[in-house]
Amino acid sequence: MDNSAVLRGGPAPEPRTLLDIFAATVEAHPAASALDDGSVVLSYAGVAARVASLSNQLRSAGIGRGDRVGIRMPAGSVDIYLAILAVLHAGAAYVPIDIDDPQSRADEVWQLAGVRGVLETGLVLRLLDSVGAAGPRDDAWIIFTSGTTGRPKGVAVSQRSAAAFADSEARLFAPLGPGDRVLAGFSVAFDASCEEMWLAWRSGACLVPAPRLLVRSGAELCPWLVERGITVVSTVPTLAGLWPADGLSGVRLLIFGGEACPPELAERFVRPGREVWNTYGPTETTVVACAWRMSVGTTVRIGHPLDGWELAVVDHAGTPVAWGEVGELTIGGAGVARYLDPLDEAGRFTGDPRVYRTGDLVRAEQAGLVFAGRNDQQVKIRGHRVEPAAISAALVTHPQIAQAHVAVADGRLVGYVVLAGGELMAAEVRRFLGERVSAAMVPAAFVVLDRLPVTTSGKIDTRALPVPEPGAAGPSVDAAATTEELVVAVWGEVLGFGVSDLDESFFDLGGNSLAVNRVRDRLSAVLGREVATVDLFTYVTARELAARLRDPQRETGLVARDPARNRLRNRRDRLTGC
Repeated sequence: MDNSAVLRGGPAPEPRTLLDIFAATVEAHPAASALDDGSVVLSYAGVAARVASLSNQLRSAGIGRGDRVGIRMPAGSVDIYLAILAVLHAGAAYVPIDIDDPQSRADEVWQLAGVRGVLETGLVLRLLDSVGAAGPRDDAWIIFTSGTTGRPKGVAVSQRSAAAFADSEARLFAPLGPGDRVLAGFSVAFDASCEEMWLAWRSGACLVPAPRLLVRSGAELCPWLVERGITVVSTVPTLAGLWPADGLSGVRLLIFGGEACPPELAERFVRPGREVWNTYGPTETTVVACAWRMSVGTTVRIGHPLDGWELAVVDHAGTPVAWGEVGELTIGGAGVARYLDPLDEAGRFTGDPRVYRTGDLVRAEQAGLVFAGRNDQQVKIRGHRVEPAAISAALVTHPQIAQAHVAVADGRLVGYVVLAGGELMAAEVRRFLGERVSAAMVPAAFVVLDRLPVTTSGKIDTRALPVPEPGAAGPSVDAAATTEELVVAVWGEVLGFGVSDLDESFFDLGGNSLAVNRVRDRLSAVLGREVATVDLFTYVTARELAARLRDPQRETGLVARDPARNRLRNRRDRLTGC
């Protein structure tokens, strides 16, 4: 009997495209709700009509099969999903960029992908002066990941791979239908958004975009999920870890992915009438390659391959290891994608038929594969795949930074820098990086060193790098005399360095959704009253937040100028059911 650690999924779904899937759903459920953003509700027939109209506009502009169209617009509305469907309807591939990413990254992505135009806010098409060469005629989407050189790598997924993914997941999970409502919480620049969309649109369920502030707010998302009747949630374990056990009362399908899943989440969320799954898959193999249904008190696995996918656990030479051993996971089959630049494929895509070497280590168990870490320096931060080397490469382009190394310490990114001379403020470095890389790639803390420690072989000695201690600098909470001093003191505790600029954004300083929740808990404890998470996302400078904390009932001009923030406070009156 062959003892090689190779797992094959069931027969691959019949070849078809995403357009075939959507057309079948429109025909089967024309009156069912397809999109509901709280202000606009569209049926499948209504979506099809709007998509056809927008697609005609794209074709009139000269966009067709083999072309690529960028998409960059605010999250949380039906427009971004109409744009995606219209690009597919026109025969083109969509190239999404997050609205919060710097313009320089967007420009670089548009150039690397060779996009013909960009659909922006209001579904306005902006044609670009430089037209790239047309790509393969069957690409569905192109999503960019970080690269070790600092240059983003575009991953192109074909229509057939995308449709096979949607069809295979439909076989895996509990059947969905028009009565279900699927949370759309991921940025469309993150491939997990494709899972949300096609879980809904293949089955006739309703896709329900959530305001980004709420998605990041932790436990405050849960009442919104109940109000909106959400039954299906796909999320990263980091965010789910902020939710209470009773916060998902209407959810019957909960999917984790994007990073390692702790067993505690099974104990918290598994219950009768709800399926909870742990999924795994790189962008290069079409979102999800394998999955495992979780249960209480058992090993958390990444499981078995989807139908049409094939997994092997191999050694350094690419030979399958024996069951029970640890090796690198390779993925082949229906979901294998490609890099836009063939030069990026060396060492990652190999063989004929092609397989993708993930760089992830797994333990080969026949009951289901178990994730065991990475064999390189790539890491996951809040579900985003990050190459620390890419951040280091961006840092050394700063004229005052001679050397840089980025590593993970205590679950957060830390940037270690050696200055070429003079002084350099951390806030300036964050602004500099924020203009060149995505927000997930900006370190939470920086440490200035005289030199980077090295081993006897000349490599960086990562074990000798100091770990910054939270609250190492800045005023103490106990000594705070004003609300502004209290805010900066708490920020300093959480971020690990002193904060002096009252007008600097918490997020520009390196704050993230997890840090926001730590700030909320600390401020609530000091003030003796609950501080709303949404306020911490809305009032992002110490000056603004302090004013809000002094007078929680006061509506400032800041909020009045932003209709999206007003909608958060009045969303209950504006919600409409499917």
